[in-house]
Amino acid sequence: QVQLMESGGGSVQAGGSLRLSCTVTGDFYSNHCLAWFRQVPGQEREGVAAVDSDGGTSYAASVEGRYTISRNNPQRTLYLQMNSLKPEDTAMYYCAAARVDWLPRPLRPDVYNYWGQGTQVTVSS
Repeated sequence: QVQLMESGGGSVQAGGSLRLSCTVTGDFYSNHCLAWFRQVPGQEREGVAAVDSDGGTSYAASVEGRYTISRNNPQRTLYLQMNSLKPEDTAMYYCAAARVDWLPRPLRPDVYNYWGQGTQVTVSS
């Protein structure tokens, strides 16, 4: 079993930055794919960024160039650096883990096995 816990959310003005962290515990291996998703009430969960076991990354077009995903396997931590935040980035952000080292479509939520509880990010204009 794998457990994930997010932290680092909060409220920020447009143009500001936040850094999210996700601590992974339990039966976690460095060859797991990891990702960040976000969800607004009433909307589907959206893939934001993903990183595979080799450090290869994928980003949603809406965050490309503003967000950076990274992982620290010895510390079992996943990060999401979010810069130039916009009001439309407001959402609950979730981290997720998949029991594979690579995914053909890493921003699809249905391929992930484990999820955190989420951390709220609110961006005001």
